[in-house]
Amino acid sequence: MTESDQNNTKKPSRGIYLLPNLFTTAALFSGFYAIASAISGQYEKAAVLIFVSLVLDGLDGRVARMTNTQSDFGAEYDSMADMVSFGVAPAIVMYLWTLSSLGQAGLIGAFIHLAGGALRLARFNTQLGTEDKRYFQGLPSPAAAAILAGLVWVSEKYEYGIEGLPWLVMVVTIATGLLMVSNFRYYSFKDIDLRGKVPFVVMIGVMVGFAVTLSNPATALFLFFFGYALSGPVTTILMLRKKRLEREA
Repeated sequence: MTESDQNNTKKPSRGIYLLPNLFTTAALFSGFYAIASAISGQYEKAAVLIFVSLVLDGLDGRVARMTNTQSDFGAEYDSMADMVSFGVAPAIVMYLWTLSSLGQAGLIGAFIHLAGGALRLARFNTQLGTEDKRYFQGLPSPAAAAILAGLVWVSEKYEYGIEGLPWLVMVVTIATGLLMVSNFRYYSFKDIDLRGKVPFVVMIGVMVGFAVTLSNPATALFLFFFGYALSGPVTTILMLRKKRLEREA
C-alpha cells in the first residue's frame, strides 16, 4: 500500500455524537431518579419521572434522525437506558409500592415485568432490519412502563387506594411483562409524516387531546396507554381474519 493510499484510508471515528446522547443520558437519569424516589417512599414522584423518561426517550431518536447523528453506539446506549427506565424502574416501583406485601409472589410478579422488558429489547434489536416498520411485535417497553406508572400516579394523586389491592396490581404487572414478549402487533406511528399537510379537523382533534391531557395528565395518560395495550390483540385478530378471508377468496 502506497503512502497516498494510506492517507486516503478512512479512520474509524472514535468520538460520539453529543446531542442525542444527552437526551439518552437525561432519560437514564430520570429512570434512576424514579428508583431512588420509590425507595424514599415518593411513589407519585417516581411515576412522573418514568413518564419524563418516556418523553426524553422519544426525543433522542427523533433528534438523532433530524440532525443525522445516528450511530451504533447511540442505539446500544439507548437500549441500556430503556432497560433501566422502562424495565428496572417500573419493576422496583411496583414492588416497593404494593407487591412487596405479597412476599415471594410479589417479587416474581415484578421480575416478570423486568424480564419481559429485557427480552422485548433484545428481540427488537435483532429484528431492526427485518420487521415491518408500521408495527411493533409485542407491546413496546415504554408503553408497558407507562401503564404501571400511570396506575401508581392515578392512585397516589386521587387516593384511590389501589395499593390496597396487591393481587390486582400483580395481574397488571405480569400482563405488561407478557404483552412485551407476545406476538401481538402494535401500531408504531412511524409512517406519520409530521411535516405533511393534514385536514383542519385533525388539528382540532390534536388541540382537544392536548387540552384533555394537560387538564388531567395522570388519568389521560394511563387511559391512553391502557387502550394502546388493548389495541394489540384487537389489531392482530383483525389482521389474521383479513388474511384468512383472502385465502378463502
